[in-house]
Amino acid sequence: MKKRFEVIDHTADIGIAAYGANLREAFANAAYALFSLMVDLGNVANVLCCEAEVTAENREDLLVAWLSELIYLFEVENVLLKRFEIDELSETRLRARCFGERIDPERHKIKIAVKAATYHMLKVVEGDGCRVQVLFDI
Repeated sequence: MKKRFEVIDHTADIGIAAYGANLREAFANAAYALFSLMVDLGNVANVLCCEAEVTAENREDLLVAWLSELIYLFEVENVLLKRFEIDELSETRLRARCFGERIDPERHKIKIAVKAATYHMLKVVEGDGCRVQVLFDI
């Protein structure tokens, strides 16, 4: 199996490149990578389901909107997510179900606080499989 993602070191921020056989898988792996930067996902159970829906002008903006929505769910709803089922993905719209659990400070130690997904070095590339890349403000 190919790797799901890799971390991209950057001077002041941190980024990820996520891969997939198709765009849905690459977007789901980008979401997984985001949360893996923040917490050890081995300690997160799939006991809660959140729905997410975002729209944007194009695929690159959609990637930022998707990851921004997930950061919002983390910050406001206090959830850690680790499984992502993208039910709909077009050039301008994404609808997904996200699975995880509420943050338990006794079990979940936050490694990195991600503030935002940025447009710096943002890429969505399709070809033989898909690759998406984004930097996060930390």
